[in-house]
Amino acid sequence: MVFSSRNQTLLSKIATNDQHGENSPYFDGWKAYDLDPFHPTENPNGVIQMGLAENQLSPDLIQKWIAKNPKASICTKDGADSFKDIANFQDYHGLYDFRKSIADFMGRVRGNRVKFDPDRIVMGGGATGASEALMFCLADPGDGFLVPTPYYPAFDRDLRWRTGAQIVPIICKSSNDFQITQEALESAYENAIEANIKVKGLIIANPSNPLGTTMDKETLKTLLRFINEKKIHLICDEIYAATVFNTPDFISISEVLQEMEHDPTVLINPELVHIIYSLSKDMGLPGFRVGILYSYNDGVVSSARKMSSFGLISTQTQHFLASLLSDEEFVEDFLTENSRRLAKRHKVFTQGLEKDGITCLPSNAGLFVWMDLRRLMKEPTFDEEMVLWRLIINDVKLNVSPGSSFHCEEAGWFRVCFANMDGLTVEIALDRIHAFVRKGKENEAMAMKNKKNKVWQKNLRLSFSSRILYDEKTLMSPMSPHSPFPQSPMVQAKT
Repeated sequence: MVFSSRNQTLLSKIATNDQHGENSPYFDGWKAYDLDPFHPTENPNGVIQMGLAENQLSPDLIQKWIAKNPKASICTKDGADSFKDIANFQDYHGLYDFRKSIADFMGRVRGNRVKFDPDRIVMGGGATGASEALMFCLADPGDGFLVPTPYYPAFDRDLRWRTGAQIVPIICKSSNDFQITQEALESAYENAIEANIKVKGLIIANPSNPLGTTMDKETLKTLLRFINEKKIHLICDEIYAATVFNTPDFISISEVLQEMEHDPTVLINPELVHIIYSLSKDMGLPGFRVGILYSYNDGVVSSARKMSSFGLISTQTQHFLASLLSDEEFVEDFLTENSRRLAKRHKVFTQGLEKDGITCLPSNAGLFVWMDLRRLMKEPTFDEEMVLWRLIINDVKLNVSPGSSFHCEEAGWFRVCFANMDGLTVEIALDRIHAFVRKGKENEAMAMKNKKNKVWQKNLRLSFSSRILYDEKTLMSPMSPHSPFPQSPMVQAKT
């Protein structure tokens, strides 16, 4: 043990600090699942993973495309002719065909209302790598970024851990469905200034994780005006852009920027705007680690491209995706069908919850719902939220993520993922929730009955005692012939 402790002191501050964020209920739920994972036949009573935002609803569509296009992979007989060139390519700009197909796909996801320049595409090892590279470009240790709550728990890791940047929360509340307001923006900015934090930017997720909502055009315009006035950066995480399954449609910051740039009455500096994108959610390809930084700032593009050498996307993956995404017919069919499947799953899950009186924040995007369990808590505190969360993890065997891990300011909200499992598992999860709520109602009814019984017994004892006291007094005093109680109740009870 002494040797181990001595080795620990030889590690760096980054290696040994606790800023990774892993000591959060968000990750604790994953660990609970890893220790006892659900399987329909091998472990039917295990923990169902509902804390992981994966899109597993449409891989069959990609599999069918692969079967029809064997040349897309250098690991097939038909595609092996490209093996040497692809295996030896190592320019960290990335394959042009890949950057072109990504740019076109980003435009298609946004309804072709805006175009993206392939030369502004910078690769990263997933959205995590792209986000961190951008932070290294924009911030020095100690600099702050405004982020509306609730926000993705791993932002603490992605944005702060190795960069030394700080997150300043913008407090959003359920009273207006957690929408950002001008007042909340100004308040967060002033709080940072008072704390001697140099504010370098504003970070938003649109569509939101964990809310599953999209921002309207006016809100995005407000944000653009705000960052221009303060001369700070705006980072837009748009990795759920193609998961929109209901109205309103998704509006990208790129569309609003384009519109405001052509408005002579508004002065907007596009160099302050940056977009983070990925194929992990929209295409269901998290294992490919495709992260994209798109910046309107030439200096950021240049610097981030140098940094991308620490987390490049393999050329084999680039080659495959360039072929897949350049198939316009496939892309169109995939986006349409994936959206349809997400809408169906969302409807099944939310309607299933409603049978138990459980509601969720109205949403139109994402792979999850923001579930309201405030009525199931004894008190509106985060301690009670943790009690309820542990009950759900240990007894109901569902890994859902408590709102406190998303830095929500109100206790009782939970993010629940619905797209990372098959339909049968969803039904089993809903059955467990039904049983949990039903048991809770039964326990509540029993507690109420016991409470009433205790009150009745207490009243009976009080009545009994008062009657004895009364009888003793009446027996010791002369009885009036006109008294309404000519005899003691105890005497009457004996006759």
